[in-house]
Amino acid sequence: MKAILALADGRIFEGKSFGSSGEAGGEVVFNTAMTGYQEVLTDPSYKGQMVTMTYTQIGNTGINTEDVESAQLFLSGFIVKEYQDHYSNWRATMSLDAYLKENGVVGIQGIDTRALTRHLRDKGAQNGIISTIDFDHASLTVKARALPSMAGLDLASGVSCTKPYRWTQGLWDLANGYPDIEPKSAKYKVVAYDFGIKYNILRCLVDAGCDVTVVPATFPAEEALAMEPDGIFLSNGPGDPEPLLAVQENIRKFIGRKPIFGICLGHQLMGLALNGRTMKLKFGNHGSNLPVIDIATGKIEITAQNHGFCVDLDSVAEICELGHLNLNDQTVEGIRHKTLPIFSVQHHPEASPGPHDSQYLFGRFVEMMEKHR
Repeated sequence: MKAILALADGRIFEGKSFGSSGEAGGEVVFNTAMTGYQEVLTDPSYKGQMVTMTYTQIGNTGINTEDVESAQLFLSGFIVKEYQDHYSNWRATMSLDAYLKENGVVGIQGIDTRALTRHLRDKGAQNGIISTIDFDHASLTVKARALPSMAGLDLASGVSCTKPYRWTQGLWDLANGYPDIEPKSAKYKVVAYDFGIKYNILRCLVDAGCDVTVVPATFPAEEALAMEPDGIFLSNGPGDPEPLLAVQENIRKFIGRKPIFGICLGHQLMGLALNGRTMKLKFGNHGSNLPVIDIATGKIEITAQNHGFCVDLDSVAEICELGHLNLNDQTVEGIRHKTLPIFSVQHHPEASPGPHDSQYLFGRFVEMMEKHR
């Protein structure tokens, strides 16, 4: 079946449909990961976006029941160069095409993703429409232009959990899969705020010795403090952090009272709670091969990233110092408070997909909690 991708600036790409048929819109971004498309599909941070994979063949490892980062798919559309329907993987249970159909996600294949990626890199991420029902270029361009900008959108509220729950699953291993770890064996109690949290973040916290209670994005700070946690975790998530004013105010109530660790959107919200500023990047950073330097150690890490906004270091420079720096675009990848037990990073130390170079940050959080118990 024919499918068309139309960008808001009038650029048109014609290809073939796979996944669900119909029409979908969102901000078009590109992801440079070579593997891990299933984790990309289930990352809540992609809500409101259509993801272009720069790696050419997608679908060849199929879909399995374990490599998911949330309970559902949140992205609006999926864009690939060459879809592979015949998969080969000992854990696979279904094809990518069937998975997208089951979850109502529209896909397009057979387009020049290299040209699309270069266009987004040069012109910036922008809204687009994928359609298998409307093939009029002018009509689709108008629809794409009518979509709301990602800047100013509160999307985290729509992906957060609705009530608190306990997480006990640890990191996967070949022999046992995901182990279930008794909370009573954990040394540190952590309240994790869910703005679109990935499962592997929770697994890393459990593996680091934490008893984790996940709470909704708007869970009152007073109730979280009443749980007597050793630390507060702020998760990743989609959209613009600036509209989340109530969340920022909530975070301020923890500052100076509990150790805090934030990742991705949690990092941006931490910056705003410290009265800093955030800004939207031209095309963001999405992938699993992005170099970052840890300023404290001088160590260079290859990291997984998925974000379209970043913290302005100058806006928090009086109270925070640079923790990590992106070596590609020189944007802020992490901040550390100069006097309080607070730090946050823009990249994803839990990976999934991606390298494990930054997983030590969960240990750094544990060390911080131990020191300030």
